[in-house]
Amino acid sequence: MKKLKVTSLLAIALFIAGCGLQSDVKILRLGHTLDTQHSVHIAMQYMADRVAELSDGQVQIQIYAGGVLGSERESLELIQLGSMDLTKVSAAAMEGFVEEYKVLGLPYIFRDKEHAFTVLDGPIGDAMLAKGTEFWLRGLCFYDAGARSFYTKDRIETPDDLRGLKIRVMQSITAVEMIRAMGGAPTPVSWGELYTALQGGVVDGAENNPPSFFLSRHYEVCKYYLLNEHTMIPDVMIVSTHAWNRLTEEEREWLQQAADESVVVQRKEWERSENEALAAVKAAGVEVIIPNKEPFMAATESVFELYRNNPAIYDLIQQIRAIQPEDYHVADLDELTSEYKEN
Repeated sequence: MKKLKVTSLLAIALFIAGCGLQSDVKILRLGHTLDTQHSVHIAMQYMADRVAELSDGQVQIQIYAGGVLGSERESLELIQLGSMDLTKVSAAAMEGFVEEYKVLGLPYIFRDKEHAFTVLDGPIGDAMLAKGTEFWLRGLCFYDAGARSFYTKDRIETPDDLRGLKIRVMQSITAVEMIRAMGGAPTPVSWGELYTALQGGVVDGAENNPPSFFLSRHYEVCKYYLLNEHTMIPDVMIVSTHAWNRLTEEEREWLQQAADESVVVQRKEWERSENEALAAVKAAGVEVIIPNKEPFMAATESVFELYRNNPAIYDLIQQIRAIQPEDYHVADLDELTSEYKEN
């Protein structure tokens, strides 16, 4: 099986390498797993258009959507090989390379979106993006992936209602411990198999953001959506250091500027997609429940103790929690280019 995987990655690498490079243009190849209607793809297309504009066509980004070049994990491996130049992954996928990314998956580490954006757009976020460089995975920016909340087949409203329920989780120690802390039974299931698992009773519920809940059609099985918003795990735009090192200083500035501007585009698109998704699932008969978050926050406080003996992680937790509303600084939507605002 391992030999087959290596062969598949090699085939993908050879395919990408043969995609018509022009001697007078630097081509950056970007692969991701999302649909072209997704807010992140829209932002990446903006980034591609913007970097071409800033460079007068000297730097171009070719986008391969829908996972045609592989899963998130495979994309990271291709990035490390230098066979792919850019990709988007969940911050959770970076935990195996940069330990500090684990903090972003902790329950209620962020009080609200403004708090999250202040952390991600500031020195803490910049330091995280830079730490992947030693693994050939340089971060360019963070994209909003919303807040993850529970959806279930039976109505729930408090952590006590989760007791005994089998809740699908990602392959993450933090996610498993979070569900356990709230009384549920964490059950890892791949995303592609989750609809059938819900339908067949393998699991009683799952957790994700509104667009994912809607686009997956899991609302056809789970008629209750509890907006407890326990985690806000962002997406990360990654550039291979192999590609970064081939760029001149000016070309790097163009790419970084285009990425930074795309963040504002993506956040606006994400907000629109969240509102549309919630309206759609309500129309399909889902009861959307707004709970008191305090019991969920109290129940998951024990998860932070997992890192008390890890100074690097625990100190970072304290830094994030020390940021107060008066310290918030969020990118202004007016920073959008006039072209984007006209659209």
